[in-house]
Order: sequence, then structure tokens, then C-alpha cells
Amino acid sequence: MQWLNAENVVAIGTALLGIAASAGMVWYERRVPRRKRLGYRVQMDNAIGDDARSGRVNRRLGIFLEMPGMEDATLVLLRIENDGSQGIDRDDYTGPERHGLTAVFTDRTIRGVSVTQPSDADHLMDHFTADRGFGYEGNTLRIPRVPLNRGDHFKLLVLLSGGDVGRGIRLSGGIRDGEVHTNRSATPDDKPPLFSAASRLITVMLTVCVVTLAAIVVARDDTRPPIGCEKGALTVIGSTAFAPVIRDAAAQYEKDCEGSRITVDPHGSTAGVRELAADGAARRSGGAPPVVALSDGPKPDDMPELRETRVALSVFALVVNDDVGVRDLSAADLRRLYQGRITDWAQLGGRSLPVHLVSRDANSGTRQVFQRRVLGQGEMANSSVDCVHKDYPSAPVTRCELDSTDQVLAEVARLPGAIGYSELNLATREKGLRVLGIDGNAPSVDAIEHGHSGYPYREIEYAYTYGKPPADSLASSFLTYLSRGQGQEIIRTHGHVPCWTPEGMKLCA
Repeated sequence: MQWLNAENVVAIGTALLGIAASAGMVWYERRVPRRKRLGYRVQMDNAIGDDARSGRVNRRLGIFLEMPGMEDATLVLLRIENDGSQGIDRDDYTGPERHGLTAVFTDRTIRGVSVTQPSDADHLMDHFTADRGFGYEGNTLRIPRVPLNRGDHFKLLVLLSGGDVGRGIRLSGGIRDGEVHTNRSATPDDKPPLFSAASRLITVMLTVCVVTLAAIVVARDDTRPPIGCEKGALTVIGSTAFAPVIRDAAAQYEKDCEGSRITVDPHGSTAGVRELAADGAARRSGGAPPVVALSDGPKPDDMPELRETRVALSVFALVVNDDVGVRDLSAADLRRLYQGRITDWAQLGGRSLPVHLVSRDANSGTRQVFQRRVLGQGEMANSSVDCVHKDYPSAPVTRCELDSTDQVLAEVARLPGAIGYSELNLATREKGLRVLGIDGNAPSVDAIEHGHSGYPYREIEYAYTYGKPPADSLASSFLTYLSRGQGQEIIRTHGHVPCWTPEGMKLCA
């Protein structure tokens, strides 16, 4: 993507300008002089009497219980602070009285007041004297003209009686070139806002808007479709083990290439290859069919007209039902098992369960790889339709054949004593079964890819077309996409090794 163009430069410049403006607003709010501000807030208003009028009950001891007039007593903590950008002097208070501020507690009578201040502001206490107007009468508290530097504060703990919690508390007074105002409610240790709510809202909205604008424009996917992107229809048949990869790759290709339609119809490697050969022969005069056949392993030698593309190295696995109790088998034991010479898992160190061989049909590439790479021979004859009961008593073990990898995995997970095989990534997702090692080698794509394992049950995944497809055909484009383009990431995501990576080229040679 060519991101350094005029449109994106303007977008980035706008974002930077917006961020700079937001930062400037924050700096202005915090550093540039503005009107003097004296804020106050009620940090506590609690009942310490019986609070009978509100229906709440508490427990009291000592003075709160014994002192007359304390039946409806309340405690109020009032915080007064300089939350502006300038200091406030004694002369900045504009009232005609000696004191600077007046606090009125509606419907309550003041019984006592205590003043506190931060440890670094001890000098403030010198101003709280009767000579300077500090005192109270009835429901009115007189607060002296206390000079406050920017950020300074003091607190007034007021003991009251004769009224309910939550009754109005009002602070009045005047500040030259400034204001006295109510601050937001806060916990006792909270600090007042550094800048106004309006400026905070504007800053956040402006920053979010410009950054979002820049992200949308710059990160917008302007990439062109894959090289050689073609329109039309294509059918992919063959391997059921590799079908999840093909489905995801086909969906992504259709998304990247408008006007393309890819149908995935897997029903076995051998069946797919033979169907492609027959279809191509029938259409010999009409050109190659728009079909790609995926096969777990190479095609038969009697089909020279089929052209191959090596796509990936697939790793397969033997799986047993969880109840079997076996984790690893030798190749020799597996041959005995699939010859019917092992009838009970106890013969191999497992639990005493009868052996059930759950296999694929003869069209399965997974089965052919197992026979070629592990057994070195074919499997014994089928002896069961339902995988549970023998169709004839003379059969040494129960063996059935199913049409797909998913069916095999489901049956092995369901049937105690069952063993089957599958593509590794699909096998690890199924519950109720265990993946077996062979001759002490666990099935591991990573170990095989880096040359650390001699695990035998693996094979190259081939894609076949009838002859060489035209360069401008959807079949040619999709195969390039799958083997050398973005399809490689999809292949790796599903637990296979792409053949066109440096490691894959060695394994697929």
C-alpha cells in the first residue's frame, strides 16, 4: 500500500494538528492565568444521633449518648479549596464584614467546629481566630479571610443538631475577579479537577475524532486483489482431511477477488483424483474442466494427464478412545493390530477392552498414507457395518469403514476400545480420544518442520488439475494463491507446513 500520498499526508497532518490543539488546551487550562476560583464541597454529612426521622438505627456510647441535645446530632465535613490558577489574598475577599465567607446549615444548629489543614499549610491556622471573624451562631458559621495559594485547602468539621442529614448547606461570599462555587462531590482524599469539564470533554472528543480519522484513512485497505485474480467458477474435490484448509482459502479468495465462486466438495482423495481424470477425459475436446482435486499423497501412475502442484506437508495421527489406556505403539505392534492378531488392548499394556478398528473407505488418502507410511501393507478386510458388532463370528476383530475424517473421530471418541486415524489438527480438537505416538515419536508439526522427529505418519498434500490450466483461469490463480500467496498463512494456521517455505521445500521435495 502506498500510504505516503497526498490524501494520507493531509490526514496525518490533521491528526497531529488536533493533538497539538488538545495539548495546547490542556496547557492553557493549567498554566495560563484565569479568574480566581474558591471552591467548596461537602465531603461528609452523617448522623451520629439516633436518626429516628430517617428510619435508620445506630448505636452510641459516651458523649453522643449522654450529652443533652445530641439525639439528632450530625457531623459535616466541609472542604474549602483554591482550585483556580492564581493565589487568593485576604484583600481578595469582597464582603464588608471582618470574615470572608459564610456557611449556612439549613434547619440545623451548630454545636461545635474543628479546623484542619494539610501538614504543609500550618500557617493557615493563624487566621482562625475570633479577632478575624471566626465564629458561629445558630445555623451560621463565619469563616475568616484565609489567604490560599493555588491548590491550598482547609477543612471544617462541624457538629450540628436539630436537623436531618442531607439538608441544604450553602457557602456564600465574594472574591475579587473571581467566584465562589460548588465543586463536585469527592472522597476526602480526592483532588479537584485540574481543568473544567467543558474543556475535558472538548479535548477528549477532538483527540478521538482526529485520531480515528487518521487511522481510518491510513489503515484503509487499499491493497489490490492478489496477482492474477480471476473471475469464474471452480470446484475443489478430493481430500476430506485437507478440506478445512480449502474452505477457508476459498472463502478468503472469493473475498479478495470479486466475481469468483469456489465450491468445495470433498469425498476422498482417490475418488477425487479419479473423478477429475474421468471428467477431463470426457471433455478432452472441450478443454480442461474447472476442477482441482486435492490428494493426501501422489496420484496413481496410470494418470499421466494430471498435473500436480505440491501444496503442503500434512501430519496425520492415530487416535484411540480415552478408555484404552495406551499412549504409544511401535510400528510392529500397529501391523499386528491391523492384521487382527491383537484382539484385546491388554495385550499391548492397556485396559482389558476388545479392539475396534475404525477405518476409512478405500478412497481415503489418509488411509492410503497410513498403509504406505506405517503399515507397509493393506488393512484387513472389513468385518462390521456399525463398528460395534462383527458381521461374521470368524472375524478376529471388529473393523468398519466410514466415509469421512469427522465420522472416524466421532466414532472413536464414542466407542470404548476403538482406534482410528485422522489429520493431526482435527484429531487434537476432538474430546474423548487420545493421540498416539509411533515408536516413541509424538506427532508434532513443529518437530518435523525443524528436522527433530522421525515420525512416519505424514505425507505431501497434492493439488491436481487435468493438464496445465490456462494462466488466466481461476484454477491457475487459485492454486498460485493457495501454494505461494496468502493461502500459505491459512495452511499454517490449520497446522500444516506450506511447501513453498524454506523448511517446506525440503520436506516436500
